[in-house]
Amino acid sequence: MEEGPDSLWDDPRLMGALVASRDLVRPSPALFFYVALRRLLLELGVDDRAVTDYCAAMVLAFGRGDRAYRISEHDENRYAYLVDLMAEAGRAEGERQFRVRMHLGNFSLWLTGIFPDYIAERRSRKGGPALPYFEGIGRRGFLMASDHRLAGRYGLDGVLRALGQRFAEARIALNRMSDRMMFPSHHSADRLMRQVEDSFRLS
Repeated sequence: MEEGPDSLWDDPRLMGALVASRDLVRPSPALFFYVALRRLLLELGVDDRAVTDYCAAMVLAFGRGDRAYRISEHDENRYAYLVDLMAEAGRAEGERQFRVRMHLGNFSLWLTGIFPDYIAERRSRKGGPALPYFEGIGRRGFLMASDHRLAGRYGLDGVLRALGQRFAEARIALNRMSDRMMFPSHHSADRLMRQVEDSFRLS
């Protein structure tokens, strides 16, 4: 294949084939998330394979245990609130500062991307912040991480900057995957309103 595997991953027929697969050859979670998010991001005008790969890897990692609440896999502290992560970002230095900034973006994208209905429910029941609040913090986290000296050393400055600049599109792609594939039976006025607002926002 002259174009390499990317031409296969971008084939619009692949997603349907993976979803319909019922035999013993099941797609790996990594492949499934990559293909799904690649299609959804392309629908939103984001033709960036590094962003797709990053988002798919984040979803896969954060879906295991309580990894989403830890700055790194073996970090002894758990952070359930963005305000606590922002405070930690202000205290941390060096490597930890970079990791906290990156996690601030990751955690915001995880919450807004996979669990937007939970955010809407908390807002209606307890007066919690709306999606734009989380988006702003996530965007800032990725952009601050991209500016850190270690981002260039690890070769992450480009993808982190792209995620900061295209946070809304990444969030909406994850929303569509969550709505259609993870929680398809959930129906609410909040979900419908979010979907309508997002369609107008990016039109």
